[in-house]
Amino acid sequence: YLGRRLTKGIKGATINAVASSMPEFLSTIFFLFYLNDANGFSGGIGITGGSAVFNILVIPISIYFVLYFTQGIKKIPIARKTFLRDGIILFVMTGFVAWVVNTEILMWWHGALLTAPYLAYLIYLFFTHKKIVGKGDDFDHTPDQGSIRFPDLLKLNLEKFVLRGKTIRVTNAWWLLTASILVMVAGTWLLVYAPDRLGEELGIPILFVSVILAAAASSIRDTMISIRDAKKGNFEDAFSNALGSNIFDISFALGFPLFLFTLLNGPINMDPNIKEASTELWISLFVITGFAVCIFSIRKNYTIIKAGILTLLYLAFILFVAIEVLNYNLY
Repeated sequence: YLGRRLTKGIKGATINAVASSMPEFLSTIFFLFYLNDANGFSGGIGITGGSAVFNILVIPISIYFVLYFTQGIKKIPIARKTFLRDGIILFVMTGFVAWVVNTEILMWWHGALLTAPYLAYLIYLFFTHKKIVGKGDDFDHTPDQGSIRFPDLLKLNLEKFVLRGKTIRVTNAWWLLTASILVMVAGTWLLVYAPDRLGEELGIPILFVSVILAAAASSIRDTMISIRDAKKGNFEDAFSNALGSNIFDISFALGFPLFLFTLLNGPINMDPNIKEASTELWISLFVITGFAVCIFSIRKNYTIIKAGILTLLYLAFILFVAIEVLNYNLY
């Protein structure tokens, strides 16, 4: 509702991306200040890197097959200009992060350098779009007049709790947003605590647990938002949300917590093994991003062949992580 008047492309890459990527940002904060060491930062590296892979591969895969089985759509038009814009920026930033995580000692200025590209990206978006605010999209909301029931409690139906059957307005929209963020804070804390304990029990570094399990869990919001936009026919926002989320994750969600932590607690000394594993992870993401950008840049439609290639890429990534875990344990 709050972003209903933003033009297409802007909304998906900014307000949708930031909202759906809040768990990655909160997770990195909690990983750093909860574990309070280099291992904590490796958890942040894992969840942001894994989420980036999930967003650029699994979200487009989900969009295609949901539209194929629910609406019979076999070819999805792609705004290649938007995809190339966000894809190239993401590609460059991924390589930049791969260089940063290969550093033995992380300083506050590393965090500042990671944060700066997202701020520059926002400035670029607002200066290159001729129109930022439009007349409004087809946002439509029918208040649920029913009383709060037990299933609403189980599902955390915040809309019923906050709006209470009233039409959504600016004031109660902000209250709803605030309540949602508070729920995210609680859920994200569990998302950090659980992988940490699971890693201890299995003897697996938190980097590897986070890159698959925590990353997939934190990316559900991105997936649902993109699918919703795609089902409405708003394909540009559906794909730009996935890419914009990655740019936010890689730059701000990873960089700002690092900047804040090192500013308050001093430099982080990276364990050599964790540093090597983190670098390999981000190099693989760098390669995957390059492949994905090339795939979407070829021709103007997103087809089942492209969806199949993305599926194989994600399976290859999971296999790569499994091999990394085995090599780490053998070492």
